[in-house]
Amino acid sequence: MTPPTPRTLARASRLAGTIVVPGDKSISHRALMLSALAIGRSRIEGLLEGEDVLATAAALRAMGAVIAREPGGAWVVDGVGVGGLLQPAQALDMGNSGTSTRLLMGLVASNAITATFIGDASLSRRPMARVIEPLAMMGADIGASPGGTLPLMVRGIVPAVPIAYRLPVASAQVKSAVLLAGLNTPGITRVIEPVATRDHSERMLKGFGAAISVEEAPEGRVIAITGEADLAPQQIVVPGDPSSAAFFAVAAAIVPGAEVTIGNVGMNPTRAGLITALRLMGADITEAQPRIVGGEPVCDLIVRHAPLTGIEVPPELAPSMIDEYPALFVAAAFAQGTTRALGAHELRVKESDRIAAMAQALGAIGARVTELPDGLVIEGSGGEPLAGGATIATRLDHRIAMSLAVAALHCRAPVTLDDAAPVATSFPDFFAMLDALTGSGC
Repeated sequence: MTPPTPRTLARASRLAGTIVVPGDKSISHRALMLSALAIGRSRIEGLLEGEDVLATAAALRAMGAVIAREPGGAWVVDGVGVGGLLQPAQALDMGNSGTSTRLLMGLVASNAITATFIGDASLSRRPMARVIEPLAMMGADIGASPGGTLPLMVRGIVPAVPIAYRLPVASAQVKSAVLLAGLNTPGITRVIEPVATRDHSERMLKGFGAAISVEEAPEGRVIAITGEADLAPQQIVVPGDPSSAAFFAVAAAIVPGAEVTIGNVGMNPTRAGLITALRLMGADITEAQPRIVGGEPVCDLIVRHAPLTGIEVPPELAPSMIDEYPALFVAAAFAQGTTRALGAHELRVKESDRIAAMAQALGAIGARVTELPDGLVIEGSGGEPLAGGATIATRLDHRIAMSLAVAALHCRAPVTLDDAAPVATSFPDFFAMLDALTGSGC
């Protein structure tokens, strides 16, 4: 087991400069997977090279795809074709990546192979039943550990059975798992989502040539995919990850005098909830040079410090900012007045229980926080620095670590993260970029 890597962060006297965040994690996973299912060679630029995405690449290699990084940083993938996955020789180690696990379960479910999924301690606590249910309806045989967790084994079936599945909770991962299983399933597989979630899978499936349709219906958004598809190889450019940009946007909003430009940020409407929420709080955010990159809207975000005001966060924003709630909680801790951020039950089953983790962490540095079943109520400091001076339990969760690193920038006393290593799962250069903006060498 890797020993913890503590890190101490001090109050920032300045925060200024330009950064470019790494490639979008969600898009990177999907780019690798669909490239592995195409016939021919795909090329991916801007792929996130964090541990989660590398776990996806390793698993796809184990199932027959040829994946290599070119000297210039682009990745090339020689695919096996839909239905062409090979039996892996050993268990697929997903590390800390729930996205890798759930989406790859969908791929395996409609192939004539068996795969065992394992992961680290954090991932092995996360629930997989929500994915197991629809894949079992399609005919896959899935044996999970007690509680529906990893380790688990998926025995795929050919032909799988097309289904019409209504999502009981808003989850892009469950939606994507069913759609990916539907790629090698005869007939039409449908997913009905009552609340729209991030649509990277739909956009990319269409780009690779799958027969996919999206329609608005009284029961919700209906996504239909026609199976036994032939996917054509693609040239993909991955935009910057809005979830990674979120931490620097919040940092610039709370540190007095700050001005930060964040280049190449993906602005897909299904991912932009945090920007909307920050603007409702009074944040000074400019979208510069809007453009389309790889079929996704992109811009450069210019964020300047401005006084923030507490708000009632609209619950309908939850699906478009579910990964950014920890960063939003930090912004709320420095706002004027009370912020109520509710309707986020999903935070309980992320890499950690992010509601409990953030309530404890913010309380430890002096914020006034009330924990509720589906979110937090936070009484802000009115822009004043918090006390700090605590050691934070990051709970093997990269977003808890990065959120408290940002909060530390406006605390009177330094804040120590008990383990900063999990940040490498999604943002290996996070601390280097933070040091560059603050002028710190720590």
